[in-house]
Amino acid sequence: MSVDPMAYEAQFFGFTPQTCILRVYIAFQDYLFEVMLVVEGVMLKKLDSIPGCKISPSQIRKCTEKFLVFMKEHFDKLFGKMEEVLLQLVLNIPKNVLLPEDNVQEQYPYSKEEFQALQDELQQLQQQCRAEAAMGQALRAELEEQKAVKAELEKILQCFDGLENICREHGAGNFKESFALLTQSSKKLQDVLKDVEKKSKKMKQHDQLM
Repeated sequence: MSVDPMAYEAQFFGFTPQTCILRVYIAFQDYLFEVMLVVEGVMLKKLDSIPGCKISPSQIRKCTEKFLVFMKEHFDKLFGKMEEVLLQLVLNIPKNVLLPEDNVQEQYPYSKEEFQALQDELQQLQQQCRAEAAMGQALRAELEEQKAVKAELEKILQCFDGLENICREHGAGNFKESFALLTQSSKKLQDVLKDVEKKSKKMKQHDQLM
């Protein structure tokens, strides 16, 4: 059996020539076995009809097997020659023949270097696409985060609007001014609290000395 992959022939036929040859060989071999069984059956019937015949069925089977081995050896030799003819003249595509689906290669021929350059360029483009996809995903995540921050800011603004409305209802004037005064008062209270804490510490230290 030929070891040449014959890929171009496989592209055209849809199967490798070696596979076709193997199936033909198996079919011939199966047919040979069937014929030998039929011949053996006919011989057994003929011998049964001959009176006084001393040839047993086991002897017929041995003769059949010997003849089968002889036929198979000659069949293999003949099939080897037939295989060469089929692979060279029947299932072979000449080197100067181009299949229709490969006409584009004749119109736009590329050397190995040019093909490799195209492969490198394609790989770079794939990397750029992956990088842009990752960047787009990061931007979408950032946009979602900004939406969440915006929603929180809107809640805070609504809260301030509500406080300003409450201040107006109670005659507190402008909310911004009230908020500034509230901040100053809170700072003064914090300063007073710190002063009280300092005086308390001094009194504790004085009591301990006494």
